[in-house]
Amino acid sequence: MKTRLIAIVAAAGCAIVAGQERFDLKVRNYFFAGVAGNMTALDQGMKMCEEALAADPKNAEALVWHGSGRFIQSRDFFQKGDRQHGQELWSQGLKEMDDAVALAPDRVGVRIPRGATLLTASRYLPSPEMAHPLIEKGVSDYEKAYEVQSDDLDQLGTHARGELLIGLADGYSRLGETEKAAKMFDVIRTSLKGTAYEQAANAWFETKTLTPAQGGCLGCHTGK
Repeated sequence: MKTRLIAIVAAAGCAIVAGQERFDLKVRNYFFAGVAGNMTALDQGMKMCEEALAADPKNAEALVWHGSGRFIQSRDFFQKGDRQHGQELWSQGLKEMDDAVALAPDRVGVRIPRGATLLTASRYLPSPEMAHPLIEKGVSDYEKAYEVQSDDLDQLGTHARGELLIGLADGYSRLGETEKAAKMFDVIRTSLKGTAYEQAANAWFETKTLTPAQGGCLGCHTGK
């Protein structure tokens, strides 16, 4: 469970537009630590989000990260078998992330954290029927991020660009939109040659599916 949530929080910090003010840089290390079991650190990260929201209730980036934090907090309750409280936190997290996107629908620093969280979390739900709406919403976030950054994609580093493209490609594949997936994986093979993203794209063309490890956060936080 920790590994799964680490992937969620790590992915949420990836593929953010270059040059944008990065609220995630202020808080994400606290969230990483919280995923690893340091709940004091997570509390600090959540407190920073709450302070930012107290100063500005419409701070969409603080709200989306706070929602992601609810997912982490839900973990302990699910692990203890307390599904009621776990589900309450899960639902609160979803609402906060949705509210954040409603506040700033065109802001990459909001769309990517929600999209990454939902696309990753959807892999670990017990049925495709439960996962499908999360995948759809996550793909819509990545589509918006792609649209906003379309003129500047070449200026993004390998890691940020790769995470955005592979998130879209894998999302399309998981929705059964094979033609869209193939086009996006072709873009990856053309523009990210010699990278782990090209390797993942090649793997998809062989099997028409990717494992969770191949589907994102490749070489996380090490890309240039």
